[in-house]
Amino acid sequence: MKLISIIKILSVCLAVFSANSAYARERIQIVGSSTVFPFATAVAERFGQISDFQTPIVESTGTGGGIKLFCAGVGENTPDISNASRKIKNSEIDKCLSNGVTPIEVKIGYDGIVLANAKSGPSFSLSREQIFLALARNIVINGELVPNPYENWSQIDPSLPNEKIEVLGPPPTSGTRDAFVELVMKEACQEGIEKQFCADIREDGAYIDAGENDNLIVQKLEANPGAVGIFGFSFLDQNSDSLKGAMIDGVEAEFENIALGDYPISRSLFFYLKKEHVGIIAGLMEYVEEFTSDAAWGEDGYLAEKGLIPLLEEEREKYRNNALNLIAVEK
Repeated sequence: MKLISIIKILSVCLAVFSANSAYARERIQIVGSSTVFPFATAVAERFGQISDFQTPIVESTGTGGGIKLFCAGVGENTPDISNASRKIKNSEIDKCLSNGVTPIEVKIGYDGIVLANAKSGPSFSLSREQIFLALARNIVINGELVPNPYENWSQIDPSLPNEKIEVLGPPPTSGTRDAFVELVMKEACQEGIEKQFCADIREDGAYIDAGENDNLIVQKLEANPGAVGIFGFSFLDQNSDSLKGAMIDGVEAEFENIALGDYPISRSLFFYLKKEHVGIIAGLMEYVEEFTSDAAWGEDGYLAEKGLIPLLEEEREKYRNNALNLIAVEK
């Protein structure tokens, strides 16, 4: 009997130890969008300086990849926060919930998706229809659906630069890619193309999957002035000494135009907080409080200096309340 009792006690102790060790991490782990990455990094660095907690680890994995890691489960080996340059999908919410994860949605601001190239290169003024014709896998010519034949921008419209179509853009796992497809490819899709094929981007070398590292895209554009890159406005803003943005539908890619909703390729930015890690991972709610403070995401906050387009005060209050009260995201 004594041996059985000892075994039972040891089993309980092991279970308690396992539960505690699953949350033994002392640093917040953040994954997700490369667009949100510089904003999350700025908050993490400030948080590490002004608090008694260690600086959070922020990784750029892409929106889709980050949410996949985030929704995989609860515990030390899963991230606490996932940054996203699009809203979480219903299928992703279902995956989270099935793995015991409750996502708390925090919209942090707005961003524009820009097409930009080196300042030493030609200037571009593009319509979304022209972008579609440059990048779609198949297009309609003379009433027939054919593989995209365009090699130079000037073949689409003589007013465009006589430059090879070479676009460096995000991969399929990227929220920026998702938003670009929704706001450009589907919006400008030609008549005669079935809706499900509007999102198909050509794979003949005109569009180059440049990965999740937007800084690497910037470097490649500087080395190839005729090429065009697709990324978030903040990267253009932070590299305005070497890059210039294309006009889209006659509107400049500028802070004010995005904030007013005039720039046609604009989207919301988010992060998702794992409710089950709150109170377990040291400093998690304190980090959220810093991110949602006026000093950070307010109109004159330090994130605006990084290129984030702030939410209106009413929206900031709504999402701050959702975060601090751990209100789960709704489908």
